[in-house]
Amino acid sequence: MVIPFLHLLILFLLQIFTNHFLHRIRNLPPSPFLSLPIIGQLYLLKTPLHRTLSEISRRHGPIVFFQFGFRSVLVVSSPSAAEDCLSKNDVIFANRPRLVSGKYLGYNYTSLLWAPYGEHWRNLRRISSLEILSSHRLQTLSSIRVDEVRTLIRRLYNAENDVVDMRTEFFEVMFNITMRMIAGKRYYGEDVAAYSEEAGRFREIQEETFRLSGKTNLGDFLRVVKWVGLSKGIENRLRELQIKRDDWMQSLIEEHRKKMNNAYSSSSSIQTDAKKTMIEVLLSLQQKEPQYYKDEYIRGLMLVLLLAGTEGSINTMEWLLSLLLNHPHSLQRAQMEIDDVVGRTNRLLEESDLTHLPYLRSLIHETLRMYPPGPLLIPHESSEDCHVGGFHVPAGTMLFVNVWAIQNDPTVWVEPRKFNPDRFGGDGEGFKWMPFGAGRRRCPGEGLGLRVIGLVVGSLIQCFEWESMDGECIDMSEGGGLTLPKALPLRTLCRPRSNATHLLSQI
Repeated sequence: MVIPFLHLLILFLLQIFTNHFLHRIRNLPPSPFLSLPIIGQLYLLKTPLHRTLSEISRRHGPIVFFQFGFRSVLVVSSPSAAEDCLSKNDVIFANRPRLVSGKYLGYNYTSLLWAPYGEHWRNLRRISSLEILSSHRLQTLSSIRVDEVRTLIRRLYNAENDVVDMRTEFFEVMFNITMRMIAGKRYYGEDVAAYSEEAGRFREIQEETFRLSGKTNLGDFLRVVKWVGLSKGIENRLRELQIKRDDWMQSLIEEHRKKMNNAYSSSSSIQTDAKKTMIEVLLSLQQKEPQYYKDEYIRGLMLVLLLAGTEGSINTMEWLLSLLLNHPHSLQRAQMEIDDVVGRTNRLLEESDLTHLPYLRSLIHETLRMYPPGPLLIPHESSEDCHVGGFHVPAGTMLFVNVWAIQNDPTVWVEPRKFNPDRFGGDGEGFKWMPFGAGRRRCPGEGLGLRVIGLVVGSLIQCFEWESMDGECIDMSEGGGLTLPKALPLRTLCRPRSNATHLLSQI
């Protein structure tokens, strides 16, 4: 028994040193020394993943190479390394890894989020940029955002002196805005009884999507897990979830298609472009270019906008209001800026005012710096060999850009864990600040997200005084998940500002 054990130990040590020697010969980036057979360095991973990888990068450098099971993984944690990947080698890293979540939730890797770089992805990106999320399209739908924000203000005004769960409020206003833009429906708040069953289905889908997409599937990294069927459980749940998502979104598409067909057949007045929902816009284009506007592509685009695009905005608004409660001077300064631009009693904040509110913009940027909604971004994958920071990176390497580490790095930012909106001036921050990613895969919903966050939080600052329930600082602990939510939902008290009471009573 002793001799076989010694043989195994010698073989194990020989493999480790051989791999280490070959690693140096191939000029691969630095890597933690011990890579175990089969699992590689998966044993190092602990939640929250962005903090674990940041700690490893502090020891090994801003460019670290891992072997996670059968996958080679590159993690970059500096502005220059991120620039190498997302600018210099942007086309090479424009692909996505084939993960099981992309197979089921990404329509077999054909959705905007998961499609590989190529003609199909470029068509989807063109559609989203020009037909769905262009400045013109967002402007035509601005009345929806204004209406929902005013509904939120009215609800908070009527709830004076009550404890308010702001995560719930942000969730409802964000999803009402998005659903009205997509399908012309609001699922939460007043006068929604007709859609209560639909709203329940949607809430279930939303919660299950983030629960499953936040789980690490070992089958993505260990072939043996797939071979013995250990990943079937999560795959079955993802398959069932996608059927629910598909059926729900297709029912909305069919509803709009029927309404449009009835309007054409009865010679009724067809809605102007400014009044069309996003589904109606895409169905109109489907009649002209059916190969680009298939129902499957429409479903995928709408689900990405609805489920991926809104969660980050909800989290950012909750973090921002929490930061303002813990920094009352910043809250007062933001109120003064809004009062100077909008006036103290004349009218409510409008989207057109946002360009004239630099301090509010700095508050949003600082919140996104400290708490980026995608701390590791969505992973990329290299399509061919390249060099990053002078190191060789093989084709097929999964890339994680640790945005959280870059934006909270004391060598990049002065006192990064200190809330300081004044650090943002008029100059661009380049690859030091990129909560929406960079390069070809940069988030196309950035413009919508910033508009909604600015309008919602700016309106709450203008109209109400805010304070914590017990007079203590708000707990800023981070929760689990891929979108960096707060661990504890923000519950707070608000009361109308004295100079806004008359205005609020008329809403």
